[in-house]
Amino acid sequence: MINPQSHSASQSAVPLKQYLQERIQLIEETLPTMLPASWNVPHPLAEAMLYSLMAGGKRLRPIFVLAACESLNGSPATALPVACAVEMIHTYSLIHDDLPAMDNDDLRRGKPTNHKVYGEAMAILAGDGLLTHAFFTAAQAAKVTGVSADAVLTIVEELAEYAGMRGMVGGQVADMGGEQGLTTLEQLAYIHHHKTGDLVIFSLRAGGHLAGANAHQLDALTEFGFKLGLAFQIQDDILDVIGDEALIGKPKGSDEKSAKVTYPYFIGLEASKQEVERLTAEAKQAILQAQFPQPQRLLELADYLMDRNH
Repeated sequence: MINPQSHSASQSAVPLKQYLQERIQLIEETLPTMLPASWNVPHPLAEAMLYSLMAGGKRLRPIFVLAACESLNGSPATALPVACAVEMIHTYSLIHDDLPAMDNDDLRRGKPTNHKVYGEAMAILAGDGLLTHAFFTAAQAAKVTGVSADAVLTIVEELAEYAGMRGMVGGQVADMGGEQGLTTLEQLAYIHHHKTGDLVIFSLRAGGHLAGANAHQLDALTEFGFKLGLAFQIQDDILDVIGDEALIGKPKGSDEKSAKVTYPYFIGLEASKQEVERLTAEAKQAILQAQFPQPQRLLELADYLMDRNH
């Protein structure tokens, strides 16, 4: 566990690879502890929830919470409950996305999807459990780490907004409708912004709230997340065309085979790469203009996402 006082500027001197390894380890160690051992939870439900929650992945959303908090000299220990909460929201969305009624996927991160292991009914309930427990977990930031109740109330309100009907869920609905006849690049951008980008924006803003960001800094984190979220999803589209199947965890070309339209489909592979570069540069500029005490880690994460191979 990170000591609350160990978040000083010296952290910015740690290489990004080491930083990511340390933060991922911290998140992996903390996530299962956020399901209270004293609660009488049906074993199959707890097992199904943990199966997907602990299935690995890049843990980018919780890392964004921590990194945004640290960029304002906040403590990563203070941000951990909210970081875990957003990972629960993300995991529930993946469980439900994989269901036969939605994407009907057999594999997630190289492992059988939740419903393939536990059945559709338990997968739905595991997703429901993670969704609702995320709000309980976020509230612990006030009860356990001493963050002000006002800040946590704002974070919980924004979590409901960015994860809900006008955010991620709205993006999922648009994605389902798009599969029936999506025709424009603007519609695809809407899906990417909401299905993927909104949780990125929430994560960054949450870290800002936890560390006392001012309005200008919150606006910068929002713009950073908006552009980085779209760049992230376009990079996913690119990797579906040219990525290594062993790294991306699904068959190459699966989007094309399932008739999903992507940025490369609309504007071509090279133009898609240029769009990722443009969005990443603009995202970084937003941070540079907002006078963050420790902006370097956010800037490094932006470059890391642009250059990733999975």
